[in-house]
Amino acid sequence: MTIWSDLEAAAEARPSILSLFDDPSRAETFSAGAGDLFFDYSKTAITRDTRDKLVALALGRGVGERRDGMFAGAEINETEGRAVLHTALRADSPVIVNGRDVTEAARETLSRMEAFAEGVRAGNPRGPGEPVTDVVNIGIGGSDLGPAMATRALAPFHDGPAVHFVSNVDGADIGDTLARLDPARTLVIVASKTFTTIETMTNARTARDWMAGAVPDPGGRFAALSSASGKAREFGVPPDAIFGFEDWVGGRYSMWGAIGLSLMIAIGPERFGEMLGGSRAIDDHFRSAPPMENMPILLALIGLWHHQFCGFPTRAVLPYEHRLGRLPAYLQQLEMESNGKRVAMDGSALVVDSGPVVWGEPGTNGQHAFYQLIHQGTRIVPCEFMVGASGFELDHHHGLLVANCLAQSEALMKGRGLDEAREMLSGRYHGDELERQAAHRVFPGDRPSTTLVYPRLTPSVLGQIVALYEHRVFVEGVILGINSFDQWGVELGKELATALVPIVGGEKSAGDKDGSTRMLVAKIRGWN
Repeated sequence: MTIWSDLEAAAEARPSILSLFDDPSRAETFSAGAGDLFFDYSKTAITRDTRDKLVALALGRGVGERRDGMFAGAEINETEGRAVLHTALRADSPVIVNGRDVTEAARETLSRMEAFAEGVRAGNPRGPGEPVTDVVNIGIGGSDLGPAMATRALAPFHDGPAVHFVSNVDGADIGDTLARLDPARTLVIVASKTFTTIETMTNARTARDWMAGAVPDPGGRFAALSSASGKAREFGVPPDAIFGFEDWVGGRYSMWGAIGLSLMIAIGPERFGEMLGGSRAIDDHFRSAPPMENMPILLALIGLWHHQFCGFPTRAVLPYEHRLGRLPAYLQQLEMESNGKRVAMDGSALVVDSGPVVWGEPGTNGQHAFYQLIHQGTRIVPCEFMVGASGFELDHHHGLLVANCLAQSEALMKGRGLDEAREMLSGRYHGDELERQAAHRVFPGDRPSTTLVYPRLTPSVLGQIVALYEHRVFVEGVILGINSFDQWGVELGKELATALVPIVGGEKSAGDKDGSTRMLVAKIRGWN
């Protein structure tokens, strides 16, 4: 048998999670630490033998060699012929690719960003107008989710202008945002690698028109995060406010460089540097720790165990940290755009499932929404909890938060049997009604979860968390044999949307479209 089929058999015969705690060293043996992060995966059905097989699978699929190639600048994004070097944005030592230190340009951009951010934070008006009090970041996907998530997460460290994020082409997004701002006090950052992304540029032109009504040179109130510097200059952005990045930085991996400018303005260059330092610590750990202690590898193997071998179709990310409210959405893109593929690197059809559906919501809100399904639904949802040992406000609130987080993973594992439910209700119900009511109080239990804990959500800790998940996605992709760094799946819908714009607007006929699309276009035209 192959290791893969051995693991399928192990999943079929997996023991109950609670029974594994007959081993008094279970918790210590099935946990790992890196930097400020501590990861407990003991509440899963992974045994020592299963873990050995999973690690052997990773080694056999060349995770170590592929990892070393990524850090060295090998073109592991094979469908686009590119290196994958987002880690170079946070490196503190040279990364030599084809005889050139690729970190030099990254450090130069970072230095320019720091000077720009400090000027804005110190009251530089950036062209006509008054000192900047508000920053609007216009982007979408990786040009929005990363900085938006991190800016919210690090709210206690904000000491610069207020930062707002616009991503949706729905006019309500930018309309609602700009309505409460003063254009004479606002800086607009347009984040688009090509400066052609239709949603981003539509919003950018709307912001420029809004700005033009209040200041004589609206372009002076703009910055651009783009590799297309010529297009940015044509838009009116001053050259000193254009920050580029290399094609080896994918959008969903880009907040460590130019795409993080809005975050840097909010928290300052020093705190931004602490975030980079945290991510760098996980890079070092990923490169040096043995597999049994390597947190990104372990996290990836647990994900594969649950999805590919146990057959659980989704994964819930549940941060018990209000300010990590956007982390599940960020990880949706990171995981599902990276590993939501149907073919292997050589173009052959995958013979196993690729990435799972990733979703989630912060605790304790989720407890009053979808935890009913997690605890008593008919499908098992592996849960990934995370919580800080302390917060920044109201300690008695945080103690309740931590207790809820730990209670949920315990409840998922232990459950509640029918006898216990009968005993709980025996004074209120009798006979058949007792049986009926007791059945509704049964929790099957034996539902897996992991828990990531950290001291407190600082910039360094946030950097560690994000880098951990970046490398987890990479390991999963290597083991599945797919390219985690392209995203061709977003192209077709964009192409069809471009063709539909004049049809929806009545400038072209919908005659060559399918019946459903023709009907919907006619209905929308009629209402308009």
